[in-house]
Amino acid sequence: MASGFQLPISIKDAIDNIDHQRYLLPAIQRKFVWSASQIEMLFDSIMRGYPLNSFMFWHITDSRIKTDFKFYRFLTEYREFFKEDNPSIDATGMSDFDAVIDGQQRLTSLYIGLKGTYAYKMPRLWWNDDEKALPTRRLYLNLSQLKNEENDANSMIYDFKFLTDDEYNKKCSEENDVWLCLREVLNITSLGDLLKYCQENKLGDAEQKTLARLYNCIHIDKKINYYLVEEQDIDAVLDIFIRTNSGGTPLSFSNLLMSITIANWNTSDGSDARSALAKLVKDVFDIGRPGFKISEDFILKTCLVLFCENIKFNVKNFNAKAVENFNKNWNKICDAIVNTFKLLEIWGFNNETVRAKYAIIPLIYFVYLHNIEGKIPKKTQLIESKTNMRKWLCIALLKGVFGGQPDNILARIRKELKNYKKSDFPLSELIESFRGSDRNFTLDDDFIEGILKIQKNNPLCYPVQTLIYSHMNFENDKYHMDHLYPAVSFSKKRLLEHFGSEEKIPEIYLQDECWNGIVNLQLLNSGLNESKNDKDLNSWLKDANVNKETQLIPDGVSYDFDDFDDFYKARKEILKERLKKMTSY
Repeated sequence: MASGFQLPISIKDAIDNIDHQRYLLPAIQRKFVWSASQIEMLFDSIMRGYPLNSFMFWHITDSRIKTDFKFYRFLTEYREFFKEDNPSIDATGMSDFDAVIDGQQRLTSLYIGLKGTYAYKMPRLWWNDDEKALPTRRLYLNLSQLKNEENDANSMIYDFKFLTDDEYNKKCSEENDVWLCLREVLNITSLGDLLKYCQENKLGDAEQKTLARLYNCIHIDKKINYYLVEEQDIDAVLDIFIRTNSGGTPLSFSNLLMSITIANWNTSDGSDARSALAKLVKDVFDIGRPGFKISEDFILKTCLVLFCENIKFNVKNFNAKAVENFNKNWNKICDAIVNTFKLLEIWGFNNETVRAKYAIIPLIYFVYLHNIEGKIPKKTQLIESKTNMRKWLCIALLKGVFGGQPDNILARIRKELKNYKKSDFPLSELIESFRGSDRNFTLDDDFIEGILKIQKNNPLCYPVQTLIYSHMNFENDKYHMDHLYPAVSFSKKRLLEHFGSEEKIPEIYLQDECWNGIVNLQLLNSGLNESKNDKDLNSWLKDANVNKETQLIPDGVSYDFDDFDDFYKARKEILKERLKKMTSY
């Protein structure tokens, strides 16, 4: 068998090759990334007779490659975030097989659509690995009617849809349409089976026509056209992989760099980059509720900041020497990353309140640089440094300095941290070094006015509160966010009861940014939070013997509900002055 295009095969043949491990994935391949809608569109294209484009396979015959190089099985049950990693396989002693160089996404999509399952997170739910947050779905085809009668290349004609069992049962009970689970077509292996299925399920002419077309597309038509590479040199194949994949947008440049990292990754314990990075992603996700979500790109960028002068995602930065550095220091890198996220969780942050993950990289760098990865989660150590780290993180998140292209910011911050000779975190020095630049860490009057309008459900609300209450003991206490004047008091019903009519309600009571914004919010430890509940402010201050200075509550004003306007103005001034001092060094 020579390199070149081979005789095409059917989709059913390709599925069988995956099942019998005649097709495997080389370590240089990225994860599966296609969405459910992309898979549905792929099957619509197949039914419409569109070509699948050519595939490229690497025929593995060399026993050394089978032993020394990492290979993976195809993903058959996709669960967003929780089950995205391909199972590894020991290819030592295996019969010759084909490794997929180009076409993994399409082949995985075909398998999931025909035999597997796909689970993606429902909106507005936390990342829990359960059926409520990520219900399992299978791919179905509506045999009864087309989705779109017009032959429009930009929309689907055939009604393919991923459905949960409940959604399928609902369609069966409420609609007259016949929905076919695609895995059933694999059991229809002959025209006799096809006729029998149509008769047993009492399919109409249109339904029989659609099913027959699907049968032909999967079993009869030779849609898998592929080029076979016989080369047994890994470096040569890596070059082919990069040349093949760098031209299109589906494979990002960082994915290619990940492939190079994997190819250059060697450890004495036999672990590989893909599994090492996947484990680190999981270890970080296990911290906090909801857990922190980081990507492989985040880890690779952190490694560049730790070890490389140039931190851009360039091929030259991922050479064998650089990857050897990542590899050699991997355990310490993991400790620095994991313990930094543990520190964030101690401070009360979670994945929802730290959207700009790159803001954490300077903290990881500081931890790694000073060899304090084992100390930072300990409550009695490095208190001053951790206080300054927390303040800096809050300011960085609020200012949004890591939006867009953050490489220049990361490089500048790293330079400041590296040149600072003391062991404490240089908060004031960092603020001063960026003063006057486009991306600075100063809080001016206009900016403070804006952030004081941030409302409770905004992810930036917690960083603002953490900055305002930076005098609190975050190392030993867990803090909860609560309204000073209870939110329930500002419901339309309560306001009408209190003021008598809509016309008599002062405007400030109707403005969400006032009653639900920073000025009417506070951080409470668990004890104070239990005492507060929905008590009116006046009663709570007396009953709980609250320290008004600690809670930043103005003295000498009325706390009656009728005087909310005066209270709001007085507390706003306190918070403004406090925020100004945070960056006025």
